[in-house]
Amino acid sequence: MLEKTKIDYEKAVLIGVINRQQNEEKVQEYLDELEFLTFTAGGEVTKRFVQRVEIPNPKTYIGSGKMLEVEAYVKENEIGSVIFDDELSPVQQRNIEKQLRCKILDRTGLILDIFAQRAKTSYARTQVELAQYEYLLPRLTGLWTHLERQRGGIGMRGPGETEIETDRRIVRDRISLLKKKLSKIDRQMETQRGNRGALVRVALIGYTNVGKSTLMNVISKSDVFAENKLFATLDTTVRKVVLGNLPFLLSDTVGFIRKLPTQLVESFKSTLDEVREADLLLHVVDISHPNFEEHIASVNHILDEIKASDKPTLMVFNKIDQYVPVELAEDDLVTERNSTHFTLEEWRKTWMNRSGNSVLFISALKKENLDEFRKRVYNEVRDIHVSRFPYNNFLYPEHLDEY
Repeated sequence: MLEKTKIDYEKAVLIGVINRQQNEEKVQEYLDELEFLTFTAGGEVTKRFVQRVEIPNPKTYIGSGKMLEVEAYVKENEIGSVIFDDELSPVQQRNIEKQLRCKILDRTGLILDIFAQRAKTSYARTQVELAQYEYLLPRLTGLWTHLERQRGGIGMRGPGETEIETDRRIVRDRISLLKKKLSKIDRQMETQRGNRGALVRVALIGYTNVGKSTLMNVISKSDVFAENKLFATLDTTVRKVVLGNLPFLLSDTVGFIRKLPTQLVESFKSTLDEVREADLLLHVVDISHPNFEEHIASVNHILDEIKASDKPTLMVFNKIDQYVPVELAEDDLVTERNSTHFTLEEWRKTWMNRSGNSVLFISALKKENLDEFRKRVYNEVRDIHVSRFPYNNFLYPEHLDEY
């Protein structure tokens, strides 16, 4: 009989800073997300350190006093990783590593690690590997710990520098090779997209962990991997969906996140071609998250970056079954208000419905209000299809419920 193995989570601490760009409330919100990222990567956060720093210390990012406080905690509690919410420079990372003598990660490095764990296909692994090498290249000097004696020894500087330069050249060659490999795969994928014919293309987009894959499974009756962790989906999945007698292609794309590493945006731009070439976007939002408005803004920012912000879009507010108003959630004396207290008419009266027919409220997990969702998507796809094939419009009624 096989025994269940207990997952050993690596102990980690988080570090954030308060400055003009982010107040204390914002920092705690970012650290909440960073803690979820750490959990997704296999870590357990035991403590958070926050310091008010207008200008980051060029050597150690945070002040020397706070560094001593972190150092004492790390030694006392056998911490395996110290994770910073903002990106560290190679010099900062090297100096912090020397003082704390444990793994030092920034937000970018942590996300890259999660992507490396989640990448399943050859295409996704190639994209992640390229991003990792581009992130690693300027940090190589900090990784040559076995050359420590050569760095400081008289007459031993040459071999150390030579080995580092050799390694840099190897990494640059690898980056060049990976870019060529991605370019080849991109051409193959472009051919595949061209072979799909003139079917209307619909893309699910949104912040990570908002329920896109769950919605994909419900609508397409497929089994796309879905999990309550960040970046459960890396590879774009495309399924043919038929509503009534109207077929279209539905794609589930990689989730977005605030402070998305530049390397990942560049590496995954080809994956986001599914978004660029879509005829209709379904922007899924986790309405139960207290900061979903900022999630919307983050997604819109990335859509601007990939030049896809002008596409027809339906806002799909998901997880209405988990929504709790902030003023009630903070009051322990008041029963938490959930979807049983909110009718669809009440949802439609909120500010979130100001876009009129471009907004929907659903629960993909509980399958609430999916009939209206299907009708709305059907009508949108039908309009696009009719404009593309004006002579076939007699095949499709005005509304899905006419069948």
